[in-house]
Amino acid sequence: MKPLKDILYKVTINAVVGSTNIAVNKIEFDSRKVESNDVFVALVGTISDGHDYIVKAINDGAKAIVCQMLPNDLLADITYIEVENSNQALAFMAANYYNNPSENLKLVGTTGTNGKTTVSSLLYQLFKKAGYKVGLLSTVRIMVDNTKYKATHTTPDSLTINKYLQLMNDEGVEFCFMEVSSHGIHQSRTEGLFFTGGIFTNLSHDHLDYHNTFAEYRDVKKAFFDGLPKTAFCLVNADDKNGLVMMQNTNAKKYTYALKSYADYKAQILENQFGGLLLKLNDNEVWTKLIGNFNAYNLLAIYATSELLGLENEESLKYISALESVSGRFEYFVSDDKITVIVDYAHTPDALKNVLETINSIRTKNEELITVVGCGGDRDAAKRPKMGHIASALSTKVIFTSDNPRTENPQTILNDIEAGVEPQNFKKVLSILDRKQAIKTACQLAKPNDIILIAGKGHETYQDINGVKNDFDDYKIVGELLKQLQK
Repeated sequence: MKPLKDILYKVTINAVVGSTNIAVNKIEFDSRKVESNDVFVALVGTISDGHDYIVKAINDGAKAIVCQMLPNDLLADITYIEVENSNQALAFMAANYYNNPSENLKLVGTTGTNGKTTVSSLLYQLFKKAGYKVGLLSTVRIMVDNTKYKATHTTPDSLTINKYLQLMNDEGVEFCFMEVSSHGIHQSRTEGLFFTGGIFTNLSHDHLDYHNTFAEYRDVKKAFFDGLPKTAFCLVNADDKNGLVMMQNTNAKKYTYALKSYADYKAQILENQFGGLLLKLNDNEVWTKLIGNFNAYNLLAIYATSELLGLENEESLKYISALESVSGRFEYFVSDDKITVIVDYAHTPDALKNVLETINSIRTKNEELITVVGCGGDRDAAKRPKMGHIASALSTKVIFTSDNPRTENPQTILNDIEAGVEPQNFKKVLSILDRKQAIKTACQLAKPNDIILIAGKGHETYQDINGVKNDFDDYKIVGELLKQLQK
């Protein structure tokens, strides 16, 4: 049990009905999890409104309610706290409840359209190799030093973030690297956290179903940097025109990285092949196992961050050369009959373009590049024709298929993607709704030395169809299919 008044520290309160001099068991924002003596926070969501479940929460034992609108009927033995913003209140309450764990380690957040997972995960890898106890909060997994936990969101809810940060405190973790999504920023999930640094990777078309306009999407990202303390560092990609926008109002120390522009941290690609990259980072050459221009940016951000966090350059370079690619991020293998297969999470126009341009810059043009790609359902439909245009223009053959259709008709999604194909590319295109059949067809079309790119789902091991997550792992399935066809 913890004093409610202590949990409410820093929360913007409009009104209190009842006493805050009470002890509560725990904080819940899901009414189904409320138990005796809990405090229930009513969040206004995109699908449901927590205010509709206040009575249920009280019936299940809640003794305090935090809400943006007080109910009409107030019960005498219940404490009601009316706040300006329930999401923000939850964030501060969660931090207070778990004793503000972000203040006891060095927390670095990475935001941007693409590269968040790679940068965060590789920083975790690098600092582990350097001998530190490290934490990771990412799309792919949550790590408390050596212990792995399942991730459900790019940026978890405030309670989950602080719960894992407290576990990291208990384990003596010194550094934590965290993906910061636009949804997470907009929903105040990162409020109440003390960041040592923030990294901006890039900005391109994504999530406009949620943010409505690109300007709104950009400004939400910027809000993360606006909130950094003056003791933190702000590291941005200067080659992205939005990089300098991110720094405009931050109080943090400002640093830039770039391949093309003047910057504090510079990189040059000396060699780029399927075996890896030879890079010049500032004045130091390093060979890495990662591939492509986009990974040159990621590795430069990692190099810069490691220096800003106190690692010696020679030490950073040694560990950068040993970094392994992140699951589902340009993850590739070569089959027995010399077909190169690449599985990548590219699910935005810019990410798909980057991956395809990287492959085309490496391949000899004597082989086919066969791309299998789809788009998620119930999400930003405006990007679908763009994805179709890019895939068909930059591949020698392309198979449009289902991604995670969710509750949307998969054929409707395919029709939207096909709308972006220009007439000269029609002959390159096949559409196969069943994703496994689409991958099988790509395997059947491929000849020795050809390249198959399977894009969109990357690390995911499921396919979401009408609310049911069916087992589906692109990397595993393509490997099995190629072995079957080789028999």
